[in-house]
Amino acid sequence: TLSKFKQKLLRQFLKWYNRKMYLHVPDEYKTEIYGISQYTSDDYNNLAPKYLRTLYLHGAHDIGHALQDLAMVGCSSVAAWGDKTEDGELLIGRNFDFYAGDEFAEDKIVAFITPNDGHPFMTVTWGGMIGAVSGMNNEGLTVTINAGKSKIPLVAKTPISVLAREILQYASNVEQAIAIAKKREVFVSESIMIGSAKDKKAILIEVSPETFGVFEVQNSNQLVCTNHFQSEVYKTDKRNSNHIEESHSKYRFDRMNELLAESQRLNPLKMAEILRNKKGLNDKEIGYGNEKALNQLLAHHGVIFKPESKIVWVSSNPYQLGEFVAYDLNKIFNKKRQDLKVQSSDSMNIPKDKFLEAKAFKDYEQYRINDRIIDEAISKNKNLTVELMKNYQNLNPNHWMVYYKAGKYYYDKGWYKASELEFQKALTKEITTVPDKIQIEKYLKKIKRRR
Repeated sequence: TLSKFKQKLLRQFLKWYNRKMYLHVPDEYKTEIYGISQYTSDDYNNLAPKYLRTLYLHGAHDIGHALQDLAMVGCSSVAAWGDKTEDGELLIGRNFDFYAGDEFAEDKIVAFITPNDGHPFMTVTWGGMIGAVSGMNNEGLTVTINAGKSKIPLVAKTPISVLAREILQYASNVEQAIAIAKKREVFVSESIMIGSAKDKKAILIEVSPETFGVFEVQNSNQLVCTNHFQSEVYKTDKRNSNHIEESHSKYRFDRMNELLAESQRLNPLKMAEILRNKKGLNDKEIGYGNEKALNQLLAHHGVIFKPESKIVWVSSNPYQLGEFVAYDLNKIFNKKRQDLKVQSSDSMNIPKDKFLEAKAFKDYEQYRINDRIIDEAISKNKNLTVELMKNYQNLNPNHWMVYYKAGKYYYDKGWYKASELEFQKALTKEITTVPDKIQIEKYLKKIKRRR
């Protein structure tokens, strides 16, 4: 937790940084945000008035992503159509790997909205959020967002989720989606995957504060998106190239393509299996919760769209492992206004992942609890028993992180031989990013110098 002084500093900074955000949010959405804000808690009125607080929260994803290149965004999405799906229809799957604590992941809303203007649509969202991160409208147009590598902007503009919501509400095909995206100024880099029943394909709109690109696959009926850009205008972008080399985005991109090549023609069940896949390239065991996996075991939700049939499947807790619940937009939006009960189409649900019954899943959940104990011991220089450390490693033995944290703990204690063994073991595992690997090598060099 931040000290009172740092909190005050952060508050002042956010106030200044967000000063022009309201100019970039359409009035219609400001009205909606104002309405929601009237029902928010009074507990945080010292931070900012309710309306501004709710408005700023719509840019929280963007601000965190811009200022810190937060590791809490590592989403993967895929679209297939034509000869790549069983019935030739467009099929889209995505994991929303945005982690902001376990309580946040429990807060899930599947919202069905009939606006006064534009198209009726559904989104997977959470309390107080009117923007869209995953959604489909009644025209069979879908929107999902994946963060890219951003440079730090000087002022907040249109939050990506608000732009995604506008596309969902007002576009019915790819061309209209591109036109809406072009007219808004964003302040971070993001890939927006647009799936369109009318165009029978998916494309990527790649936006950043200074560049706008559209990526369409040539001579192929599948499109994969992780967290780097693929369109022509970003070919020479240094930040994007570095991100491809150093992050886990390219690894997940390759893994998605590998799984697509193995799976002959996709259907919703096979799509769920891909979104739930926990292994690395060539089916390597890379540890549970590794960000190089498509299923990082931290997703807020997984979602599957079938735009031409207007059916959507949304995962239930935990992560994207629970049952995927089916909703038929044809039925839902054809109902009379006064009948507010939303019918999920239970016969089409995708069963929960068998992994939930496995010992490995229980071990993973215990590993997460122990992981926090280890983190606290490292940050506060507390003492841990050897048993606890060994138990921690046995709960998730293929994850590099369990050896890295043990090495760090022993290093801080001055137990250099034990530390060296742990760091070397970490290097034999699948390490998430290049900077992480460099960090371990630096520790080993420091240990050598101490001899």
